[in-house]
Amino acid sequence: MDENKKKYTLQENVVWVLTILVGIALYSLAFDLFWKPAALNGGGVSGLSLIIFRVTGIGSVGLFNFLINVPLFIAGRAKLGRRFFWGSCIGMLAASIFLDLFDKIPKPQLDTPLLAAIYGGVIGGLGVGLMIRAGASAGGSDILVRLIKMRQQNASVGTISMVIDTIIILLNAVVFKDIQTALYSGVSVYIYSKVFDAVIYSFDYSRVALIISRQHEEIAHAVATHMHRGVTMLEAEGYYTHAHTKVVMTAVSNKQLTELKELVTQVDPAAFVIIQDSHQILGEGFKKYSKTNL
Repeated sequence: MDENKKKYTLQENVVWVLTILVGIALYSLAFDLFWKPAALNGGGVSGLSLIIFRVTGIGSVGLFNFLINVPLFIAGRAKLGRRFFWGSCIGMLAASIFLDLFDKIPKPQLDTPLLAAIYGGVIGGLGVGLMIRAGASAGGSDILVRLIKMRQQNASVGTISMVIDTIIILLNAVVFKDIQTALYSGVSVYIYSKVFDAVIYSFDYSRVALIISRQHEEIAHAVATHMHRGVTMLEAEGYYTHAHTKVVMTAVSNKQLTELKELVTQVDPAAFVIIQDSHQILGEGFKKYSKTNL
């Protein structure tokens, strides 16, 4: 079903909004407690806002974050979808508030900018990852990442985000003539992008099983009838014996993996089973393809 046409329950919408708020709260904490005090630039619109704020000395980071986001939202509205758009509106408004609110929290006294880079990257990546998984963003570069991802399907969102953030960090280095800070910022952005990708993709793994057994017909029937999963029979030939046989291939969710192993063992305890991680399985029983897929 189209994500924009799906009907959501009140509970689903409450969880959705809370996830967005928790995500943006984590990102804002990373920015205000670690990146900003250490003069690090985490990239993104907030990083660009920080550059403008320091150069002009007027307004606030939250204000510039809001002003830059408005045209980006207008430009991306048609392609992002209604739910992503409204979720990102919530994220953007919350970011503008949280960035200024959390700036009043006492800052941790760190001995080296490296600690700020590490903790800022981990917490910031976790926060933005949660928002993106919820189908929203804090606006700005996250919207740009989604639009680029629609054109560059083979690139991960973390990689795209890292390229954009690196450009902003280089701008920060040129404007303030501070290479050391830029290098620390680069470390933080790298960590941020890896955590970002881990949050988005690590929970989306399913498994593909290849089952080699003389009782392949019985195993295929059991998987199809008891687990209601599709089965494909692959023609195979043993290397030493050159005996022809069939390999049972099926895709299951993580929570069905134990059930599959038990089912196969019941039919043939001597079966040879290969389990492979598979990121994003598309089709019946799994997600349907969409250009907005991460």
